[in-house]
Order: sequence, then C-alpha cells, then structure tokens
Amino acid sequence: MRHGPMKNRNTILFLSLHLSSPALSLWRAPAQPISHSLAEAQSALDRNCCGTVGRLRQAMAEFAEMEAVDGVRMPWNVWPSSRVEASKCVVPLAAVITPLRALDPSMSPLPYGPPRCKTCRSVLNPFCRVDFAARLWICPFCFQRNHFPPHYASISESNLPAELFPQYTTLEYVLPGEIAQPPVFMFVLDTCLPEEELGFLKTALTQAIVLLPEKALVGLITYGTHVHVHELGFGLCPKSYVFRGSKEVTKEQILDQLGLAGRGAGPQRGVQSVGVKAGVWDGLSGSSISRFLLPASDCEFTVTTLLDELQRDAFPIASDERPARSTGTALTVAAGLLGACLPGTGARILAFVGGPCTEGSGTIVAKELSETIRSHKDLAKDAAPKFTKAVKFYDGLAKQLANQGHVLDLFACALDQVGVAEMKVAVERSGGLVVLAESFGHSVFKDSFKRIFQSGDSALGLSFSGIFEVSCSKDVRILGTIGPCASLEKKGPACGDTVVGEGNTTAWKMCGIDRNTSLAVFFEVASSVQQTGAAGVPIGQQFFLQFLTGYQHADGQMMLRATTVTRRWVDGTTNPEELLAGFDQEAAAVIMARLASFKMENEDEFDATRWLDRSLIRLCSKFGDYRKEDPSSFNFSPKLAIYPQFMFNLRRSQFVQVFNNSPDETAYFRMVLNRENVTNSLVMIQPSLISYSINAPPEPALLDVAAIAVDRILLLDAYFSVVIFHGMTIAQWRAAGYHNQPEYEAFAQLLQAPRDDVQAIIKERFPVPRLVDCDQHKSQARFLLAKLNPSATYNSAAGPPPGGDIIFTDDVSLQVFMEHLQKLAVQS
Repeated sequence: MRHGPMKNRNTILFLSLHLSSPALSLWRAPAQPISHSLAEAQSALDRNCCGTVGRLRQAMAEFAEMEAVDGVRMPWNVWPSSRVEASKCVVPLAAVITPLRALDPSMSPLPYGPPRCKTCRSVLNPFCRVDFAARLWICPFCFQRNHFPPHYASISESNLPAELFPQYTTLEYVLPGEIAQPPVFMFVLDTCLPEEELGFLKTALTQAIVLLPEKALVGLITYGTHVHVHELGFGLCPKSYVFRGSKEVTKEQILDQLGLAGRGAGPQRGVQSVGVKAGVWDGLSGSSISRFLLPASDCEFTVTTLLDELQRDAFPIASDERPARSTGTALTVAAGLLGACLPGTGARILAFVGGPCTEGSGTIVAKELSETIRSHKDLAKDAAPKFTKAVKFYDGLAKQLANQGHVLDLFACALDQVGVAEMKVAVERSGGLVVLAESFGHSVFKDSFKRIFQSGDSALGLSFSGIFEVSCSKDVRILGTIGPCASLEKKGPACGDTVVGEGNTTAWKMCGIDRNTSLAVFFEVASSVQQTGAAGVPIGQQFFLQFLTGYQHADGQMMLRATTVTRRWVDGTTNPEELLAGFDQEAAAVIMARLASFKMENEDEFDATRWLDRSLIRLCSKFGDYRKEDPSSFNFSPKLAIYPQFMFNLRRSQFVQVFNNSPDETAYFRMVLNRENVTNSLVMIQPSLISYSINAPPEPALLDVAAIAVDRILLLDAYFSVVIFHGMTIAQWRAAGYHNQPEYEAFAQLLQAPRDDVQAIIKERFPVPRLVDCDQHKSQARFLLAKLNPSATYNSAAGPPPGGDIIFTDDVSLQVFMEHLQKLAVQS
C-alpha cells in the first residue's frame, strides 16, 4: 500500500527549516526504480536525521503522540505561574481540541452514564483522588467529595473502573434512555442557474438521495424569484407552497401558510420516539409534517421525479439585470419549517447557491448589472451598505439555527461571488460545512458532496446537536473559543475578563460536528502573584482541563465524550528554558493564524502583518540565545527553530493577504481554517512539497524556488489545491510519448507516482482540493510559484541555476526575513 504525502507531513515540515540552518541536508539515494514509495524515503530520512533536526523531530513526535491520545494540542505545554509572565510569552495560552477525534478501536464506549461532580459537573477521571473505603472520589477542579453510584460498589485498588486507569484520559459514554430522531436533510436548491449548471446539480442530488440512510428524513425547497416548499407526502399529485421572495416572512407566517399553525413546536428530542410507517411518523399527524419531510426510503422516487421535472426559474431576466434570487428568504423558510417540526434534533439545511442574492432578506447586490458586488476595498472603506444589513440578517438566522440545534451547509458554485462572506456567520455558528467551487460540474463540488454521505474509513463521521463544555482548575480562566460553535451564555467564575471569539461562557453549542472539527479554546492565568502561597499559583504543581462533548451520533444514539488533560505550572521568570521546553511550534502557528484572522474581521484598522511581525520579534527576543546588539550571535533553540518560518508563510498566506482574493474566497479560507485540526491547518499555512526524480525515491523538498529542476516532478499540497508540476525535460519526454513505450517503464512509473499520492490526499480531505496539472514555464505554474520562497527573483544578483526558475515578485525571501528578524530581536 502506498503511503501518500499526508503520512509524511511532519517530515516535510521539520525539513523546511530556514535555509541558513547548518543542520539541514536532504537525503538522496543512488539510482533506483521509481516504484519506491514515500514510506521508503521517510525511513531513510529517519536514519539520516541528526543534531538539531533530529531533536526537533523528536519534540514534534512527542506532541503528536499526545494529540493521538486526547485530540488536544497546546502551544504551551507548561504554563507560566502569573498573568504578567503569560503576557510575555506572546503566543496565548490556548488549546486546539478535536472533540470527536477517532479513538483507539480497543476503547469501546461505556454503556452507562458518567459519574459527575455534584458541584461543577465535571466527570470522573484518572486525576481524581479516591477513598476506596468510603466509596468517595474528590473532584480535582472544585475539590468536592462525591459518592460513587451504586453500580461502582465493587470498586477497589485492584478493581478499578475504566475512568480511573491512567491511560484512559479520554472516554466515551453511551447515554442510556436518550433516543433521538433520525437525521434530517433539507435540500434548498437555487433554480436561477444556467441549464447546464442545473443539470449538474440535479445529477448530484439524484445520486445523493440513493446514498442517504433509509430512515433519514428528506425535504426539498427550490427558490428563484419565489420560494417553493415541495410536498413529498403525495407523490401522485405534485404540490408546492409558494412564498414571495421579495417579502420578509416571519416564523408564524411560515407555519400558517404551510398549515402547521396551532400544532405546537413538534416533538422534542428524547421525548417522543419516531417510527416510520407508511410515510407517517408515530404520534404526529400524517396530514401535517410528513407532507414535507419523509424517510428517504419512502420518498426516493418522488424526489427523483421532482428533480427530473425541475426547470429553471420561469421569470424573465432583462439583459442588463441579474436574476431575481431570494436566497435569504429560502433559508428563512427552511429554518422555520425545521424549527416547527424538529426542534432540538439533528437536521441539516444543505443550500446550493449559484449566484448572489438580489431579492428579499440577505440581499448583497442590486439586480442591475451596473452595480458591482462588494470587494475588500469597498468593505475597508465602508462603501458596501448592503453588506452590513445582510450580515445582520444572517446573524439572526445563526441564532435561530443554534437555538433549534440545526446546521446550515453551504455549497457555493459560481464564477462570481454568491455572498459567502455574509453567510459566514450562519454557517460557522451552526457548525456547517462549506464548499466553494467554480461550477456544480467541477470535481471539487461533486467529490466533496459525495463524501458527506459516504460510509467507511473515509466517512466524515457527521454528528449532530453537540454541546461542548470546558472545566478548569481554579487558577485558570476561559476567554472564549474560535471555531464552528455558538455561545450558550453559561457564565460562571471560570469566565475570564477578556473575550476572545465566542466568550463569556463555559459551554458552546456545536450543531454540526465531525471527526476533524476542532475548536481553539483560549485561557488566561487567574493569579497575578508569582510566589507560592494562598494568593499565588504553586510552582511545579499540576492544573487540569476537562473537555466534555455531548452529541447525537449518526445512528441517533446520544453520546458523551470526556477528555481530561493535565499540565504543570512553572516560574517563567527564573527558568524560561523550562517554559520553552513545552513550546509546540505547530500548535502555536495555528493559534496565531486563527487569532490573526479573527482580529482582521473584528477590529478596525488592524494590521495583521505588523502584528505578526511584532509578536515574532518579541518571542525571539525573550527566548532566543544571543548577545545584545549582535545579530550574528543569534541562535534558535530547536524548540523555536521552525516557528519563524511558519510566521513567514502565514504572512504570505491567503488568510492575511486578501489582495487578488474576493471577500467570498477569504471568508471560505478562514472558515475552513477555523474548523480543521492542527495537521491540516499547518498545510494551509505552509504547504508541503514532494520531489520525484528518475534516480531517487520520492523525497521532501524545500518550499523554495530552488526545488524546481527540469528533470523533477514536484507535488505541492496547499490543502485547497494540489499541484503536480513537471519540469521542462519531463514535460518534453511526456509530450514525445516515451511513457507509452515498454522500454521506458521507469518513466511511466515516475509520471504515475505523484498521481497515486494525490488520490491518497483527495481520499481523506474535505473539501476535496482542486487538482492542478501543469508544466514548467506554463501559465498554471503560478499555482506553485505563488507558494514558494522567492530566493531567486527577477532582480536577484545571481540568476537561477541551470534548469531552475525565478519568481517575479518584490516580496522578501526567507533569508532576508530571517536576517531582519535577528537584527530586531537582539536590540535593547
């Protein structure tokens, strides 16, 4: 089995040290068949790592192992004992937690509810002190004494429950008696599409209906100038309820027009069991809700027929106008219908949008083509009046979806902008998925959409109605979270004074959650006194954090996952080396990326590049090894060696540089960054590069223009796109058809190797990346050149090496960046 680049990302990252590092050397084997896998290159690199690079690899492996157990990565794995010292650390105290990270298969869920502290509601964990004689356990967070439940009566030092085993810091419970409704999928289709695009969309939906679980409930809404809610309960007589797209509708009006008024709020989760019989729910009137929501097994033929007969919006469009598209009204109707039928259960609104909203609520641009869609420059100058109003509308929709426990997934496929920037708040707070593509026929959309309904190892593991809670020791305060969640406004003494993201709470709603969904939780030290004592934090002692995630599994079962971690206090003033020893450079880069993106969206006149530069200078000044005013004496600790390069690439990334990107694209990039785990986020910040040549196995290459050679193939994984770049000689051989001749089998294998690795990447990635296949000196080579370090540019003193390339840019190279960093860090 081939091991793709995803398996070797840590190798790639640690090899991508700044170019001046004397320890850096790439291993290259003698001529061998190209069939060698990346695993063989990995093994050889392991054998040849030494010195600074070897120690760095060991440190990263240590943090990765900790993440594999609990799904938690922290930039600081030991914390300073005072708030003042924490502020001097520059990188905030935080944790990137992936609540539903895949557990070891041997750790099956426990078939009972967890014992919880009667004061702080934390769950029994290995760090609790236990009095076996009295059958008591002491909570490490509030020190409350709690009795064990009756079924723990046989507990003893030789007969421990799973919760008290030291290695079981993460456990999952099956909550008994909690039975949820089947998942609901409400499809909301834009019919103002060109005929070809509408055909692509109908084909994708027809295939998706077949993949849905039999008991999953399905609804269909189409919209253009007006909004049509289709009845699925009477397949022999197609019927739909029409709402005017230009008119704002309230929830009461929606229920009244659909004939649901006076029927109450519908069944609550866990209160009424739902069975499916003849298309009618047990306990609910067949003439009401089941007209609009039916099990997939009962309505497959009806939905397929409706899709086959679905036509473009019939209202005429003037040549100088855009279509009348009422996206906001359609989403309002969908949310209102689900809120009346199924509040509190797992439901997803899947919105397929092919253009900007020009009618009714959420309008982002006028129908007249003479009015252009807002740009970043318009937003910076406050010259986009419709933007603020649309964001306010979607903010209200986000609150409604969070209260109902429902998800908004957005599939935006168009060459123009569709309003992703405005809809961001509703998608992100409801925990929805987002896919941005050029067309509904593009592989980015088709493959991503198909993955939502896949099962097996490549499944997303979609879950619903999650509630995420954090408990912490008394000297720790919670500032907030950045990620796909909404605040539940559960305030308490653990809430900090400062707010970051969704703050002033210790609990958040996660309406949609999957295996890779990650939250960045920010903390601060409560104490401001460094010495040991009643008013300070005891140096060397432990503190504890517990993350609880209750959610509805895809099969309807209610689950609870509890993760408890511990870290240690240190005195950062007298022993900064001990503090630096716990520094996780990868997690720190992801935290800074999320924080910079958040500040750019919420703080006026915020200069992200300058903020990142100043933060890096302060960090290097505090933890670097140097003599004052002597830049040549500056040395990086292995614990800090690659962090400057992460910041260099972050400054150049699409999260900070909005030039040449639309507001929709920027919002899309940031939404995906805010929901992915550390490993995937790092690929967005600093892409990985693999080199393939005829005389050596695949090997990691420096993310530098110097990696380009005429006899190499480069594979760039930038997360949102994957680029296969052929050197000029390779492209000429391929054009001559040498790979089709039996005597050149090695060349055919060389061409096929990166494609096999791309398929491994695509298989485990969501959204599916765009594949770019290009040759040296061709137009699409810009996708690679834009990500490389410009060590050779058009104005460099020395030209490119023979067969190499240059980059036409005025950006500074990594070498120049490092020189300036060292100069500024050593200043008094």
